[in-house]
Amino acid sequence: MELQIVKVEKPENLNVILGMSHFIKTVEDLHEALVTAVPGIKFGLAFCEASGKRLVRKSGTASELVELAVRNAQAIGAGHSFLIVLGEGYFPINVLHAVKACPEVVRIFAATANPLSVIVAEQDDQRGILGVLDGHKPLGVEAEEDIQWRKDILRKFGYKAG
Repeated sequence: MELQIVKVEKPENLNVILGMSHFIKTVEDLHEALVTAVPGIKFGLAFCEASGKRLVRKSGTASELVELAVRNAQAIGAGHSFLIVLGEGYFPINVLHAVKACPEVVRIFAATANPLSVIVAEQDDQRGILGVLDGHKPLGVEAEEDIQWRKDILRKFGYKAG
């Protein structure tokens, strides 16, 4: 068995969702879930088929995001994995419930705009995701001013009331 770390390539202002599912129907169901959750959403989606033709299946509403999702899915190359690249101004918090509610989705590994690397294991013609490296390690513990900043920013963004 060989272990590898695959860095997800993306602009730092874009969010991605990395997960596992179990069926080719994932591509269409995730597409429908995303456009239903946020009308007008811009995204690209790629899914690594694990049997049959074993193709990277794709969908989305923005061709450049679809291409980015496909390139990353090819690099990760784990059967039944999917990667969603959200367009600028779209965030996982607004679509995660819809993604997780998709009947084929069995796991979400990451939903982030941070630097993301995927730990993969490969043996013969199989490849799987062991985990992810999401962002950076902590530099300390929040102080009172950091707590206030956190509370203020959540209210500014509208995620918490007044």
